[in-house]
Amino acid sequence: MHHHGRVRSGGRTKVLWLTKGLGPGGAERLLLSFAQNADHSRFELHAAYLLPWKDHLVADLDAAGVTTHCLDSSRPWDVRWWWRLRHIAATREMDVVHLHSPLVAAQARLVVRTLPRRRRPKVVTTEHNVWTSHQGATRFLNERTIGLDDHVFAVSEQVRDSMSPRIRDRVEVLIHGVDVDAIAARRSEREAARAAHGVTDDDLVVVTVANLRANKDYPNLLQAARRLVDDGVPVTFLAVGQGPLEQELTAMKEGLGLGGRFRFLGYQADPIGILAAGDVFCLSSQYEGLPIALLEALAMGLPVASTAVGGVPTAITDGVEGRLVPSGDPAGLAAALAELADPEVRRRLADAAASRSADFSIMHAVERQQRVYGALSEREPAPRRASKRSAPE
Repeated sequence: MHHHGRVRSGGRTKVLWLTKGLGPGGAERLLLSFAQNADHSRFELHAAYLLPWKDHLVADLDAAGVTTHCLDSSRPWDVRWWWRLRHIAATREMDVVHLHSPLVAAQARLVVRTLPRRRRPKVVTTEHNVWTSHQGATRFLNERTIGLDDHVFAVSEQVRDSMSPRIRDRVEVLIHGVDVDAIAARRSEREAARAAHGVTDDDLVVVTVANLRANKDYPNLLQAARRLVDDGVPVTFLAVGQGPLEQELTAMKEGLGLGGRFRFLGYQADPIGILAAGDVFCLSSQYEGLPIALLEALAMGLPVASTAVGGVPTAITDGVEGRLVPSGDPAGLAAALAELADPEVRRRLADAAASRSADFSIMHAVERQQRVYGALSEREPAPRRASKRSAPE
């Protein structure tokens, strides 16, 4: 069979991940988990990112065998990164460029097209969030260019269903998952983690891991917290995450008089260590893809109280692994958390959460993506065409 495109030699398949930043977000932490579980004898992994100050995971990626490249684009209109990306793709002879941020992806697809066909890498995209959450221009550009991709993954059925009908049929749903065993092994850190935060056995510790952005709807969580405190529940909230709303949310917390009952812990290099201290995991978001922190919480064996948005209901069945409530309903969220203050209820849901986490092992996603990389680079036999939904067996 005659192949147009690049002539392949043996050796490892070279893959370049491209993202806006390598900060502490869920999509970025997925890359790190992938790198820690990848077959480095078959794949040479690189990660390029635009925002120089979002470099939290660079050292970890480096330790996991990934070469990182900062494209150094501090402003949206600074397009010099186009040339830097093109240079890396050409000189390093990348086989596959895998895109992880929609607006960056729309531009990168066009950059890749400027390479001569013989030297042009194949393009893969992972859509991490529902399209309705994108700004108008981002959505428009992404929709116009995504047809250039050789393979498209979506992290949940909801994400795929939110995409334009024109391309929905060629999108493969791949549930990404987490390193379940490594997280479960850290349940033994519970006592030390609680001691570190000065909470007692009698405290109900609610952990949330969510950046301080509008879609995470912290006001909803803060109001729910106030209701719980008013009802005499001995609760302490530990909130992991940073973001543009920090001052506003801190002021709101003070205004509600929550004091030490609600603690914004900012960026944490090791969010799993905070989950270890928890009794309950909580999300108050307005919209989501399939949040990685939620899957980490299941692996930690934490029952969940969450808004029923995005991919959350595909992971959590109301009354089984946790309680689901409508978004924007602080009273409902407070009631769900109050229910979980009962140790018996909590134990039952925690057992179910731990069992459910087995369905979200990252190894499935790693193996599937590696098959796609290998086939696209023509170094390895083609994978069987996956069904529309590719999830753990």
